This record gives sequence, structure tokens and C-alpha cells, in this order.
Amino acid sequence: MHTDLLLVPMAARATGMVAAAVAAEDAGFDGVWTWDHLRDTEGSVVGTPEAWTVLTAIAAATRRVMLGPLVLNVINRHPGLLANMAATLQELSGGRLLLGMGAGGGPDLPYAAEQRMIGLPVEPDPARRRRLAEACQVLHRLWSGDRSEFSGSAYRLTRPVGFLRPDPPPPIVVAGFGPRMAALAGRHADGLNTQASNPRLAELVETARAAHASAGRDPPRFLITVFSGLRERWLRPDSPDRVALERLGVHHLILLVQPPFDAGQIREAGRMLRV
Repeated sequence: MHTDLLLVPMAARATGMVAAAVAAEDAGFDGVWTWDHLRDTEGSVVGTPEAWTVLTAIAAATRRVMLGPLVLNVINRHPGLLANMAATLQELSGGRLLLGMGAGGGPDLPYAAEQRMIGLPVEPDPARRRRLAEACQVLHRLWSGDRSEFSGSAYRLTRPVGFLRPDPPPPIVVAGFGPRMAALAGRHADGLNTQASNPRLAELVETARAAHASAGRDPPRFLITVFSGLRERWLRPDSPDRVALERLGVHHLILLVQPPFDAGQIREAGRMLRV
């Protein structure tokens, strides 16, 4: 099981995030992620660096760690544009991208405010799920060179030609906390992300893998990623919590780190992984 860090961007500096990513690679972590948000709900005057720009800088500053957004809000970027963005970063990083995708927050969540402030819609749950499923389909079609037309409720393709084709295509990892999103991830994506402490974790993993198999794909290749806070219980290789995740077949355990980022803390966490 890989152990990664997620650099929380709220109130962070982009340069500090890049330095923390370099420290994480040096400390032995396997991947670096960040959130896709435009502002801090707590109102920090520092602001929130944009996820994709930071990941591109991290790709240039590192050589080994996997990179990913956890997760891109599907409403923020048209999948046609995102297809080329992801293909470009996959090339620049040497194939290290894991493309986290999500349906975005619902109307009752605080993060919906950042969409309303810039005039983006905050759709009901069913519409956001449909949009996410279609975005996954568009990405897979463009990356494979499929020139056929596609007509969905949110997106359309009209004989697309000439889009970048990443080699290999980055896995799409969909965030979900319930069975509907787990099933969507299994049908349309290449992995599922959820909370490490989700009480329904085993059920969600089973649901996603079953949907992946029903879609005619290969369940053993389906990625399971989970996230939690940076705690000793998740770092020590022999801890019961880590052992339980490994038994479920979790591929990536992603641990959140808050700014200001402390290189010493990151190095100490890396040492715990090797105890």
C-alpha cells in the first residue's frame, strides 16, 4: 500500500506547497495531492492556490512521487479542456498523474459558495452525478482517439479529432462517500476515493469493484484510495488501522497536512513509515 501526503491549499503559499512536495519525496512518501478549491471558507486573506497550476509546478520539482488532485470539481473545467490538460501533465510528469474527479459540493455545503460567487451553477445531486459520469466518458473517448459523436445531458462531442492522447492514460479516481457514487466510480472510472474511517468502507469497495466487473472491466486493476489526517496510527506499518486497509486491498493511503508546512514534520512522518 502506498502512503501519500495531501497538501491542504487553504491559507497556503504555492511556493510552500512545492517545497513541501519536495520534502515529501525526499522523506519517502509515494505521492502528493492537493484539493481543488478556489477560496477558504474560513476567509483567510492569504487565499487558496489553484490546484492544477500547483501540481504542474510540483511535477517539475520532483521526479518520483505520483501526483493528483483530490478531487477536481467537475463543474470547474470542461472535460474537453481537461483531457488536454491531463494529457499534458502526464507527459511533463513522466506518467505520474492520478486524476481525481468529483461531483462537487451540494447546495447545502459551504464550498458551494465559491461556485455561486463566480456564477457557476450548484446543481442537485442527480444532475451532478450525471455530469461527472459524462465527463469520465468524454475523457476516455478523447484519450483513446474515439472520433464518434457523443450526446449527453451535460456534454457533447462532434467528431472530435486531434486531441492529445496520453501514454498511458492517467487513471481517473472518483470521490464517493455512499453506494451511488461508488457504483458510478466502478462503471465509469478507474478508481474510488473515500474516507479511511468511513464505516461503510468495505461495502463501498465491494460495490465499486462489482460495478467495474459488470461494466466488462478488470476489477483487480481498479484503484482504491482513502484519506485521513496525518496521525501515527496511519504511519506505523504494523498498526491495526493500516493492516485493515491493506486487507481491503487499498492502494493509496493519503494523509492530510495543514499549512504552514513543516519539512521536519514531514521527514519525521517518513521515518515512522520505515520503522
